[in-house]
Amino acid sequence: MYTANDIRNVCLLGHGGDGKSALCESMLFTTKAITRLGKRADGTTVSDFDEEEKKRQYSIKTSVIPVEYKKSKLNVLDNPGYFDFAGEVVQSLRVVDSGIICLSAKSGIAVGTEKGWKALADADLPAMFYVSKLDEEHANFFGTLESLRETFGASVIPFTFPILKGEEAVGIVDLIAKKAYDAAGKEIALPADAEEKIEEYMMELNEQVAETDEELMEKFFMEEPFTDEELLRGIKDGLKQRAITPVFCGCAMNGLGTTALIENIIKYAPNPLEGKPMIAVDEDGNESEYAIDASGNPVAFVFNTAADQYGKNSYFKVISGDIEDTLTVVNGRTGDNEKLGNMFFPKGKENTKTSKICCGDIGVFTKLASVKTGDSIGLAGKVVNFKPMEYAEPCYRMAIYAKNKGQEDKVASGLVKLNEEDASFTFGNDPETKEMIIAGVCDIQLSVIIAKLLSKYKVEAVLQPAKIAYRETIKKKAEVHGRHKKQSGGHGQFGDVYIRFEPQSESEDMIFADETVGGCVPKNFIPSVEKGLRNCIGKGVLAGYPVVFLKATLYFGSSHPVDSSDMAFQTAAGIAYKDGLPTAAPTLLEPIAELKVMIPDSNMGDIIGDLNKRRGRVMGMNPDPKNTGWQIVEAEVPMGEMSSYSIDLRSMTQGRGAYTMKFVRYEEVPQMNQAKIIEDAKKEDDE
Repeated sequence: MYTANDIRNVCLLGHGGDGKSALCESMLFTTKAITRLGKRADGTTVSDFDEEEKKRQYSIKTSVIPVEYKKSKLNVLDNPGYFDFAGEVVQSLRVVDSGIICLSAKSGIAVGTEKGWKALADADLPAMFYVSKLDEEHANFFGTLESLRETFGASVIPFTFPILKGEEAVGIVDLIAKKAYDAAGKEIALPADAEEKIEEYMMELNEQVAETDEELMEKFFMEEPFTDEELLRGIKDGLKQRAITPVFCGCAMNGLGTTALIENIIKYAPNPLEGKPMIAVDEDGNESEYAIDASGNPVAFVFNTAADQYGKNSYFKVISGDIEDTLTVVNGRTGDNEKLGNMFFPKGKENTKTSKICCGDIGVFTKLASVKTGDSIGLAGKVVNFKPMEYAEPCYRMAIYAKNKGQEDKVASGLVKLNEEDASFTFGNDPETKEMIIAGVCDIQLSVIIAKLLSKYKVEAVLQPAKIAYRETIKKKAEVHGRHKKQSGGHGQFGDVYIRFEPQSESEDMIFADETVGGCVPKNFIPSVEKGLRNCIGKGVLAGYPVVFLKATLYFGSSHPVDSSDMAFQTAAGIAYKDGLPTAAPTLLEPIAELKVMIPDSNMGDIIGDLNKRRGRVMGMNPDPKNTGWQIVEAEVPMGEMSSYSIDLRSMTQGRGAYTMKFVRYEEVPQMNQAKIIEDAKKEDDE
């Protein structure tokens, strides 16, 4: 049984394909938790166990990989590298105390490296780098190290570096231990040229350590060497203050550097008691720090959910006390009681049953009915609610349809369950277009959701571009006569109206006015005229879109003492509408959105050019106060031109850019664009 002092919770971040899952395999193999290295191509890695991950050969969900080594336990959270699954990173950062950003010695700094650094900086968590794939041709550790220092500053210091024989990495040097090791972790002789590097890097490390404490700074200026205890304390403090960013290196395939990495994490990374406190939120929304407390009342925070047709697994971190499987707990969000029972230590898809999980450790509950990601559980009257997860706004919108008619309810219930697993996407019915709209980060995320609907819930769904909610209006005044007369034995039908249609700007809703005099239209039939018109304005005369900003004035008419009726006047009003609107210069209106695009300076030209092609109007450009070298472009854009913007922005900025979009108003569609919209609407109506 471990204690909070023995545990290190660390997440792996970085670009897709930069070796995160392979590093997990290497850690497990090195510590003899598995007997052979799994390979992604074979679908045998511990962390990528989902069928969709095996098929696609990249991570989709965060995996919890426990690495046990010399009476310590590392909970390694292996996060997806694709940006579509950034919601998983948001969740992981809530429960870890430090992060390792993986990058390849061959490819160097990628967009995922930058995003990993920013994510840890925003969360104010210690950052480390792991330079992977030293065995690849053209791998260049020292070139990559130089790039890291240029990009991320003087805090970047190599704690391990490779011993090279030609271009081949044959061993690694542990800077602080001043020892060299081969791929098996066995100590070897320190090469002569390594001494020089050790001296250089130790000088840089000592300088960073000195900045963590005034006494150490004084000692550094007096050129007195730090004791081992001072160095240890200085490195740990420097990591927590983000003043020291260690760089490790290795090769997952042969295990080079893996043992040194594990030992350094255990030695220097903060344990849960030393990590950042959680943020508790009271009933009034006030926030306060909630430090992890091994002797407190049992409280756990659920940070991730995996759902399938049999139920769901709720991954949690123990924030206070110990969690035992005999407890009855309360869900802080719902107030529901939950009896614990099925509690496990996770390791990929293989869970190990346990009766107790200590403070700071990570576990998984199965079949807790009311619990969702972001919930906390604890004893009745003593449960604490924590700050909710904050996901990026899902801007990539598509319509989702059941492939087979009659399965719409199955699609909806499948999405409800998948949304428990991935809260970063949203879905719901659009009352205007009558479509179910699903919104996510980008196309890969939505394609995974469609695939999971089929594999987990046996329902086929398809994605289509979401319809745009256009409107119609008129630009001119028109006066029209609508007459409905029908005789078919017995009572006939008679309604006769004269209506003036004109544009107005007071209200999107139709304004109806009565200017009749002398009772030409009996008072009891005037509401019938209005009702008839309101029944019609839902479908315009150009393309069938709702008509807005319309004023209809009834100014004359006539009636029959026997044949006039409510329905006759409704019908007469409808005839006036259909005859009158085409003569009042009808036109299409389109929804306009306020767009904010966050991009690096270097992408400015491409973004502006692209917005111009989309008929966008750039309203301003301002430096991003949170990111040096970035700009926020503000523009107004027609929503009909933005359906593929997530994909196009990713392509133009290599995945760096982000945006938000919010509807602001309707504007007239340029005449040259109206014909196609009308043609498409009529085609759809015919179908």
